[in-house]
Amino acid sequence: MSAASEKSDIRTRYRIERRERFVEYSFAQLADLDELASATNIASYVSYGDEPSTKELNSTLLQNGKNLFLPRVIGEELEWAQWTGESSEMAPSKLSKKILEPTAPSLSDLSQIQVIIVPALRIDRTGIRLGQGGGFFDRALSKLQAWSIALIYPDEISSEDLPREEFDIPVQAAATPDLVIRFNN
Repeated sequence: MSAASEKSDIRTRYRIERRERFVEYSFAQLADLDELASATNIASYVSYGDEPSTKELNSTLLQNGKNLFLPRVIGEELEWAQWTGESSEMAPSKLSKKILEPTAPSLSDLSQIQVIIVPALRIDRTGIRLGQGGGFFDRALSKLQAWSIALIYPDEISSEDLPREEFDIPVQAAATPDLVIRFNN
């Protein structure tokens, strides 16, 4: 079985498991991590459905004076636009009406982003993440020289290696509501 097929199969299983166990947690405490506390420009995302919520974390980062950049899908890529926290600065994505995207002009110099917060369904011991399947965040990670952290629920750290394809980019850390795991990659 190819890695892509295997990922598709386990992605379906992990989505069902997540949906069945869903409990909303706050990730706002992550704003105190050294990497986030010392950064000026942070890329995050707007969570939806049963993803780990970024609402309080994004709000706390803005309250702490951080410049917050959110993704917008353009073709097969993500571009990043600054968001000040105003709901009027958001619009439904062309990809899915469930996903909100910023309406501000895009950031032209991606080297300004110091930290990127990404979604994941699972993370393995090497920092490989299993996302929703579009590859958008892996492509973004390959272009950013930022410290990366994925948000997951407590039981979404895999003791087994996840299937890996050549374009998969490991993250430097994963965070649950109670734990931050840093990877040696």
